Amino acid sequence: MTNKTGVTRLLEIAGEKRGLMIVSSLLSSLSAVCMLVPYASVYFILKELLEHAASPALADGAKMIRFGVIALIGLAVGLVTMYAGGMVSHIAAFRILYGLRVKLSEHIGKLPLGWLNGNSTGAVKKTLEQNVEKVETFIAHQLPDLVHVAATTVLMIAVMFTLNVWLALACILPIVVAFAVQIALVSGPKTTENLKLCHDSLERMNASAVQYVRGMPAVKVFGQTVQSFRQFYQDMIRYRDYGVKLTDQFQLGSLIFKVMLGSIAAFVLPVGVFILSRDPGSVAFASVLLFFLVMAPGISTPMFKIMFLAETIRDINEGVQRIDRILAEEHVPEPERPRLPTTYDVSFDHVSFSYGTEFTDTDALSDISFTARQGEVTALVGPSGAGKSTIANLVPRFWDVNRGAIRIGDVDIREIANPDLMNTVAFVFQESFLFYDTLYNNIAIGRPDAPPEEVYAAAKAAQCHTFIENLPEGFDTRIGEGGVHLSGGEEQRISVARAVLKNAPILVLDEATAFADPENEHEIQLALKALMKNKTVIIIAHRLSTIQDAEQILVMENGRIVERRRHEALISASGMYERMWRSYRHAAGWHMGKGEEDTKHEHAAQHNGG
Repeated sequence: MTNKTGVTRLLEIAGEKRGLMIVSSLLSSLSAVCMLVPYASVYFILKELLEHAASPALADGAKMIRFGVIALIGLAVGLVTMYAGGMVSHIAAFRILYGLRVKLSEHIGKLPLGWLNGNSTGAVKKTLEQNVEKVETFIAHQLPDLVHVAATTVLMIAVMFTLNVWLALACILPIVVAFAVQIALVSGPKTTENLKLCHDSLERMNASAVQYVRGMPAVKVFGQTVQSFRQFYQDMIRYRDYGVKLTDQFQLGSLIFKVMLGSIAAFVLPVGVFILSRDPGSVAFASVLLFFLVMAPGISTPMFKIMFLAETIRDINEGVQRIDRILAEEHVPEPERPRLPTTYDVSFDHVSFSYGTEFTDTDALSDISFTARQGEVTALVGPSGAGKSTIANLVPRFWDVNRGAIRIGDVDIREIANPDLMNTVAFVFQESFLFYDTLYNNIAIGRPDAPPEEVYAAAKAAQCHTFIENLPEGFDTRIGEGGVHLSGGEEQRISVARAVLKNAPILVLDEATAFADPENEHEIQLALKALMKNKTVIIIAHRLSTIQDAEQILVMENGRIVERRRHEALISASGMYERMWRSYRHAAGWHMGKGEEDTKHEHAAQHNGG
C-alpha cells in the first residue's frame, strides 16, 4: 500500500487526468493575471490624477480612457478564461469521480461476502457517495481556486517587493498569520481526532437510517416516533454533538483568518504613513502607497476561498483513509491456472468453516461431507443456525472454507475463475431484491446479453408473464420509487425468472416460497419445477412438504449433518427429521378457533340446557 495521503493519494487512486488538469491550471493562472488588470488600470488612472492634482485639467484624458478600455478587456478575458478553466476542471473531476467509483465498486464486488456482512450498508454507502464526492468538489472548484490564488499571490508579491520592501512585508504579514492559523487547524491532532469522530458518527447515523427506513412499517403500526428507534435517535444526537464540537473548534480560527485577510490595508496604511511622514513631498512614494492600497483587495479577495479549501482537504484526508481501508481488503484469491468442470455434481469433502478469524469448536460447519448429484435435488433442513445457508453460500465461494474442499465435478471451486464460477451457479434467495428499474431489466440481469424473446420466455417459465402483461406498462413498468410495488410472491417469481434466464447448471434455492401465499406458492412451485430440470439442485427448506420427493435430504444441527436419507426412510428412522415432520404436520393443521376445553364446556352447557 502506498504511503501517500490526502489529495495526492486521492488522485493516485482515481487515476489522474493530467492533461485536463494542466490545461485547467494554465487557464486559471491566465485568469488570475487578467483579473488583476482592472486593479492595475485603476492605479494608473489614479496616478495620472495624482500627478496633476494641482491642475486636473492637465491630466491625459486619452491615456485614462485607454486604461479604462484595457481594464474592460482584462476583465472580459479573465472571466472567459475562468469559465473555460472551470469547464475543463469539471470534465476532469467527473471523469476522476467516475473512475474512482468504478474502482471501488469493482473492488467491493471481488471481496468475500463476509466483508459486506461485517460492514454496515450505511458506512459503505457513505464512502462510495460522500467521501468520493469530495474529489469532485476539490478538482472542479478548489483546485482552480488554488491555482488562481497562487498565481495572484506570486505575481503581486513580486511586483510589491519591486516597488517597496517595507510595504510588501506589511502586506504579507496578515496573509502569513491567516495561513498559519489555517495550517494549525488542519494539522492539529485534536482536529484529526474530532474529525474522525464526526465521520464515524455520520457512518453510524447512515447505517441506523437504513435500519429505520426498513423498520418503518413497525414504527407506524405501533404509533411511534423517531425517538422510539433509540439507536437512530442516539446516532443523530451524537452526530449533532460532534458537528457542533467541530464547529466550535474552528470558530476562532476562521474568525482570525477572515479578519486578517480583510485587514491588509490596515497593516499597509500605518507603515506607508510613517514612511511618507519622513518625506511628505515624495509624489513617487505616494503613488506607490496608492498602488498598495488599491491592489490589497486584489490579493486578499481570492484568498478567502482557501478557507473552504482547507475544510475540503480535511475531509479528503479522512475520506482517503476510509477508501484505502476498503481497497486494503483482499479479494477472494483467483487461481493462477483456472480450470472448468465438465460435470456438475457438487461435493463437500470434510468441510469446516468459521465466520470468525479463528477456528473453534462452535463454528458454522464442522466436517461436512456429501455429494449433490446432477439431475437430483438435495434438500437441507434443520433448525435456525444449523448451517444450511452457510452451505449454500459456500458453493459459489462467497467465503473460502477453513478446512476441506468443495468440488464441482472433479474441480476444486478454488481452481475455477470467479466469473466462470458465478456463471455456473444460480441463486433464488429467500428475500428477493429488485432494482429500481423496469421489470424487463430486472429479469434480464440474469443474463444481460440475452435477446428479448428469451427474457419473455423466462418470464413465462417462471409463471410471471401474465401478471406483468396486466400491469399498465407491461415489461416496461418500473419497480419501486415512482413505479409499482409487487407482492412477495410476485417478487419471488421475478427472481425465479432471472434464474431461468441464467440457465446455470447448479441451482441453489434458499426457501424460495417462504413469503408466498398459497396461490403464489403454487405458481412458484410450477416455475421451480421447470427450472430444476437436469440441474444440480440444493434447496434449503422450512416447509417440509416441498421436499418430500428430494433424492437426498440432509438434516443439519449445530453445523453437522445428523441424518441423511430420502423422506420415507427418515420418517421410519424416528429421528430428528421425524420429529420435525410431526411438528410441521401439527402446525399445518392448526387453525384459529375455540380451544378444546372451551368446546367441552359449551357442549355440556347445551346438554344441561336441553
